[in-house]
Amino acid sequence: MKTTLAKIDADKKWVLVDAEGKVLGRLAVEIANIIRGRHKPLYTPHLDTGDYVVVINAEKVVVTGKKEQDKQYMFHTGWVGNEYRRNVAHFREKKPAFLIENAVKGMLPRNKLARHMMSKLKVYAGTEHPHEAQNPQPLSK
Repeated sequence: MKTTLAKIDADKKWVLVDAEGKVLGRLAVEIANIIRGRHKPLYTPHLDTGDYVVVINAEKVVVTGKKEQDKQYMFHTGWVGNEYRRNVAHFREKKPAFLIENAVKGMLPRNKLARHMMSKLKVYAGTEHPHEAQNPQPLSK
């Protein structure tokens, strides 16, 4: 029996995802699976067979429970004692795309291929995006 492997030049599509009213973690799982290509029958773990994803309304994504104030993202400057923390409410106000990008990045493998896959994720805070020429199709779910 032969094993079928995907070609590197597999057909890439563009998918449009509206994040309004969707839970952050569950949305990130769907996006990560599309970026990796796990929704395709020719999915191959060591090749990039995924599609491009355009996410709009990132500022309207929902987090459950008290995560809006309690969930902390930690950063470190590299200097002693210079670590700082920011919560979800801060990022929703200042940089809403970070919430989705960080959640999706955490669901991809930690290697060069995943860093390449992250370049296929385009996140925008509002409803406008510059990818109309690619004709992204809405997520079917």
